[in-house]
Amino acid sequence: MVPASRSTRDIEVTTESLQADLSRLELQKRALERELAAVVAHLDTVRRALGALEVVMTARAQATASEDTVRLDRTGEVRAATQPRTGAKRAYGRLTDQILEYFAQAGDAEVRARDVAVALGRAGDSGSINAVRSTLDRLVGTSRLRRSGRGLYRAG
Repeated sequence: MVPASRSTRDIEVTTESLQADLSRLELQKRALERELAAVVAHLDTVRRALGALEVVMTARAQATASEDTVRLDRTGEVRAATQPRTGAKRAYGRLTDQILEYFAQAGDAEVRARDVAVALGRAGDSGSINAVRSTLDRLVGTSRLRRSGRGLYRAG
């Protein structure tokens, strides 16, 4: 049998060790929370910047698509060049219009990207939901929608 004084000493050593671990872990937790807050802030800034750049690129692509561009064919004849990206831009704009129409009907409700994708009849896979989320974030960046919480959007 272990003497009571040795057993008491073992408990004291274990307690001191655990208290030191607790202090170290609390410091580490606070540092990680600060780092996470900085990452989240940077992420929001990058999303807003990307949203603004998408708006600029869309406007630029639309301006380019509306201009008459010309090229020479093999015979030297002048022909209008086709703009292969206009169809893609129309589809992109259509999603934006569908989302804005959805929020016009949703009123002041808070909605997740997944719910918007389902309401628009899009597939429930992550690619479709991320396309909707990306468009929602771009609309938030241009102040056409508001973010009302983590992953929640509402009409602006």
